[in-house]
Amino acid sequence: MSDWILVDNDPPVATVIINRPETRNAISYSMWGELSNIFIELDRDINCRAIIVTGAGSEAFSAGADISDFQQYRSNSNLGREYNDSVNNLLRTVSNLETPTISMIRGFAAGGGCELAVATDLRIASDDVRIGIPVAKLGITIGHLEMQGLINLVGKSNALYILYSGRLVDGLEALSMGLVNRVVGSDILENETYKLARDIADLAPLSHAINKRTLNQVLAKPDLTTLSEAEADLPLLQFDTCDYLEGYTAFLEKRRPEFIGE
Repeated sequence: MSDWILVDNDPPVATVIINRPETRNAISYSMWGELSNIFIELDRDINCRAIIVTGAGSEAFSAGADISDFQQYRSNSNLGREYNDSVNNLLRTVSNLETPTISMIRGFAAGGGCELAVATDLRIASDDVRIGIPVAKLGITIGHLEMQGLINLVGKSNALYILYSGRLVDGLEALSMGLVNRVVGSDILENETYKLARDIADLAPLSHAINKRTLNQVLAKPDLTTLSEAEADLPLLQFDTCDYLEGYTAFLEKRRPEFIGE
């Protein structure tokens, strides 16, 4: 793992830090693949119950793709396809993780940085956030997977506003369109984000995982009539788990449950 990505795995919460503050935490070509591998490894760790993604320093979550890579990796459509595949692989990986993910956003979150935040489950931003996808300023576009994630989060009209305007919106505007879940003071951003992560980690991990899989099935098959039998039965699987037994037993005994993810 390069020094450009740091991982602080302190169970039950892990933190992935994009560590290039001198470039506003721009993401190089190699980092897209490296980040994907890191997320996969954390998702396999049964002691990791929540993952926070953030940027080093106080200026930016991430300014997005490192433009200094463009001549080598995005100078024509063939090279661009390979680069986009690497980006899409990370976004798909993050979107499909069973471990809940939270973006802790301070300062700038632009382009690919915004797209990474969109791929996480939740987004907590500081009141100095500036977030958007100003690809039209570079004469490029976003791909289908990135567009799908953006539309699912903010809807068609807001997605077009973000792309057409090329603006980096502030926290209140981002909150109003659903681009972030919460906006808090920069001085309490870390405390609030880690409190949420710990609250999530205290609950049943299998419930989180199944809820996310069910949500993705609903997005993929919104009329629900084409669900397979296995897909339709997915929410019932929890009744056969140790965590379900622990959850309702703890409720009856008026004590805090101890979930094990089984």
